[in-house]
Amino acid sequence: MAVESGAGGRAGVSDTEYSEAGASVGSRADVVKDADAIFCVRGPDASDLAGAKKGAWLIGALDPFQRGDAVKAYADAGLEALAMEWMPRITRAQSMDILSSQSNLAGYKAVLDAAAEYGRAFPMMMTAAGTVSAAKCFVMGVGVAGLQAIATARRLGAQVSATDVRAATKEQIESLGAKAVFVEDVEGIEGEGTGGYATEMSEEYQKAQAELVSSHIAKQDIVITTALIPGRPAPRLISDAQLATMKPGSVIVDLAVEQGGNVEGAVAGEVAEVHGVKIVGHRNVAGRLPADASALYSRNLYNFLSSFWDEEAGKPVFPDDDEIVQGIRLTKDGAVVNERLQAN
Repeated sequence: MAVESGAGGRAGVSDTEYSEAGASVGSRADVVKDADAIFCVRGPDASDLAGAKKGAWLIGALDPFQRGDAVKAYADAGLEALAMEWMPRITRAQSMDILSSQSNLAGYKAVLDAAAEYGRAFPMMMTAAGTVSAAKCFVMGVGVAGLQAIATARRLGAQVSATDVRAATKEQIESLGAKAVFVEDVEGIEGEGTGGYATEMSEEYQKAQAELVSSHIAKQDIVITTALIPGRPAPRLISDAQLATMKPGSVIVDLAVEQGGNVEGAVAGEVAEVHGVKIVGHRNVAGRLPADASALYSRNLYNFLSSFWDEEAGKPVFPDDDEIVQGIRLTKDGAVVNERLQAN
């Protein structure tokens, strides 16, 4: 086992601790050389893997749709690339699902980031000097991140409402004590959608949703947007015109900013201000809680390897006909083999 020097710095794990645990510590080139399996948080550039041997596994969050050239380079280098964010949403794979573990942290941190930027208190406070009204928080997109954002905002004392295009989420929203805000009389997505994700909606639905959001968002103090569509840019949920209707001092946290953003005017890696509204566009929001993000991510990887470990072979074995392997394998034997990439 070899670890890149400084890899655990932000998570509070020193090189010395890795050494004491039995790992060797070296430069990236040193740890990649002769490795059978290369684990990463985000997909490295092909140049960083120049010393990797053919047939090595590259395992991590590889962002295949956005980094198609890198995936092709992995294939050309003879690497077997396994994209952990494409883990199928099946019961067997729940403990390996990096999106769920990281999105949970992102939803929590998004609310804390909003609270830090918001110039007022979240809970209602009744004091001798007067009453402070509770902040109104609106969550758009009720997946793992959205559900955690609802729960966190509620714990902080905000009045919370939420919306999603998937009909099944209404009950989930209400179970957390929030108000469900849904488009009426226009068909949305029944059940959980494809793999737990929303898909692109009809023009009729998008128009009705825009009207609903416009009327609701003007009354909100905090908005958290989390909507993503796999393989496509993030859907635009809030326009510049809608921003202009919000109260000055309001805060929006766009968790989809790295995929193009749900909010017009959001800038990846920055806190923008448009019409007096702060738009928080932090990258890698889960990584802003580095110790917990690292602990959960590493456990996902461990569970994945353990599931495929072959005691006799002394290594993991990834059968071609396995549902998980078919879902996450991008490249093998010098070719891009994933059907989703080939069809995209």
